[in-house]
Amino acid sequence: MKKILMVCLGNICRSPMAEGIVRAEFAKYGIDIQVDSAGTAAYHVGEEADERGQAELAKHGIDISDERAMKLSPYHMDEYDMIYAMDRSNFADILAITKDNEERKKVDMFMNLAYPGKNISVPDPYYDGDEGFVKVYSMLKESAEVLAKQLK
Repeated sequence: MKKILMVCLGNICRSPMAEGIVRAEFAKYGIDIQVDSAGTAAYHVGEEADERGQAELAKHGIDISDERAMKLSPYHMDEYDMIYAMDRSNFADILAITKDNEERKKVDMFMNLAYPGKNISVPDPYYDGDEGFVKVYSMLKESAEVLAKQLK
């Protein structure tokens, strides 16, 4: 089974939201691909996704309450087929733990799905109010829809 990993900094805002949105898009098309998320830093390991992100996804019928933050490790480079970074810093951090070109080929910016080659970063909504999570949802949904259509 193919496996996809979404990556942000702490794995409590953007990447768990992306994981939930992608899973929901895959469910629409009956796509059987495992989707997980991780953070490049260990700030929140074991914690639930930010309640504001959970609330925004709940408005769209997506439940991520069972997701728990984990830290990205070199093990993930072998384990996953596609690894998507939420921003340029995450992208650089992921590439730093790759061991060869084969692993580097698996890594891309998530928004490049909707805007190929633009390397658009998904802003971290952690220090924003609820509106930051609304914006992030909209951005992630765009790329999630493209990914699902590509893989159906």
